[in-house]
Amino acid sequence: MGSITEGFMETIDSIFEKIGVLLEKTHLPEQISEVDFSGLFTNPWFLVPFIALVAYMLYKQSFRDLTIMALLMGAWYASGTHYMQTLVVGEELQMNKVLPVLFGAAGVLGFIIYLLFGRSD
Repeated sequence: MGSITEGFMETIDSIFEKIGVLLEKTHLPEQISEVDFSGLFTNPWFLVPFIALVAYMLYKQSFRDLTIMALLMGAWYASGTHYMQTLVVGEELQMNKVLPVLFGAAGVLGFIIYLLFGRSD
């Protein structure tokens, strides 16, 4: 039984290692953290398709998808706030600041799961 769990853990470790290498190669966290929000929402190459998507969702009355999109954009905005930048001071994680973020994220995730699976359209 122990060899099965060790093999499973090795497989999981290798998957996460590959994901880490991919993120390191693509510099995705740096790209996300360096997004210029004001520049993005004034750029017509982003703004026109975004407004068209929102208008289409309103036309189709897809309020569930609009809500999910708004929650994800809110989480994206919140990840760039000063509060999030002060979660780690030096090399130390500030637990009194992490717990509200954790509970808030769990609440948002629970609400999204409820919207997707909990109710009928």
